[in-house]
Amino acid sequence: MEGREFLSKSLGNKIGFMESEKELEKSSQAAVESEAKPQEPAQQEAGSALPEDLPAAYQKLLAEKQELYDRLLRKQAELENFRKRMQREKEEFLQHANFDLIRALLPVLDGFDRAFRQRVSNIPAQFYDGLELIHRQLLDTLERAGLTVVESKGETFDPAIHQAVETVEDPKHRDHEIVEELQRGYKLKHRLLRPALVKVAVQPHRQDAHLEGNKRGERQKATNEG
Repeated sequence: MEGREFLSKSLGNKIGFMESEKELEKSSQAAVESEAKPQEPAQQEAGSALPEDLPAAYQKLLAEKQELYDRLLRKQAELENFRKRMQREKEEFLQHANFDLIRALLPVLDGFDRAFRQRVSNIPAQFYDGLELIHRQLLDTLERAGLTVVESKGETFDPAIHQAVETVEDPKHRDHEIVEELQRGYKLKHRLLRPALVKVAVQPHRQDAHLEGNKRGERQKATNEG
């Protein structure tokens, strides 16, 4: 009797376990199906996102791409122009600052020139040697900043860079030839700082014409400085 009850009980437990397994399998399959079903609308939605006229949409994208590329090129050109303009303004600012500073130093160079022209015999030569060394160092420094000397003696008079303070009738020299430089002229990077004061040889019948040319040079100088 007890054996029957044990067997019946065992069979009941086994049947219950099998039913539980089936229910678990059904619930797992239902979960898998429920996870798979939402993907179908997503695939349908992705398929419906494609434009109806695909070639036209492609051409539209190409046009937008070209427009953006053209805008990029324009911005790059504007940036390059801005850099060049800033560099030019910087150079002009520095040149203007150097212009005023170097022009203020010209009287110092004139002092050296007068000292060399009026040497005193009782002063030791070593003094003038040291003076020439200092003058050379100062002139080298200014030349590195862009200062150049206006060539005068032996050159033909140019009213743009020379100022005649005296004319002499001398048949040994060419007409309008500069025979003496009274004060040096200077340029700063091709811009005239100061014209050279010179003495010019002229022929007797050309003297009036030369004086008129000198006046034109003075007017041009005043215009440049203005």
